Amino acid sequence: MKMSFRGGRLPFYKRIRIPFLREDGLDFSRRRHRFQKEHAKKIGIFALEILLVIALAYGVTRGFGIRFTIAGESMEPTLSSGDVVLLNKTGKISTNDIVVFQPSSNLRAQYSVKRVIGTPGDKIRISGGDVYLNDVLFHNIAETEDIVDPGLAATEMVLGEDEYFLLGDNRNNSEDSRYETIGNISSKAVIGKVWFCVSLHHFGLINY
Repeated sequence: MKMSFRGGRLPFYKRIRIPFLREDGLDFSRRRHRFQKEHAKKIGIFALEILLVIALAYGVTRGFGIRFTIAGESMEPTLSSGDVVLLNKTGKISTNDIVVFQPSSNLRAQYSVKRVIGTPGDKIRISGGDVYLNDVLFHNIAETEDIVDPGLAATEMVLGEDEYFLLGDNRNNSEDSRYETIGNISSKAVIGKVWFCVSLHHFGLINY
């Protein structure tokens, strides 16, 4: 027996619409999509921050974190043999900077460390055990002795373009710009400027 409904209409329970279920489903989908976008954005920002930290660490290490071990006693009492220092590869080379360099006269020689006395255009002369920079007595910021052997600087020297005159703080036990084996150096020979000593004996910033 086939049942029919008056007026061809569906039963009441089949005609009931439940729109809030559909709306809630759509709303949930939207919220999930928004959450995924926000989550992806946070991941992207985090990844960018990591890359920036790595780049910064690399830059700092390259610029300020080069390690060098002092060999010899030419920089006593400022630095001792075996001291480990950090080098700064950036910035202008100035008077009283302590620099690590490779002697241009012998590219196979080990790196050396000395203090900058004169820069391009300066006049250097050593007389009576003292250093004169542009005819003025040089102000030593480190403990130094009177110089016994003035070497090449016994007569006045005028530094050329990109020439630097260096001395060890241990004036009478240092092979430096007074001698032909070292001479004046160029900025290209400089590996970096000493700025920090990590060894306990001289731990801290280097006064230059």
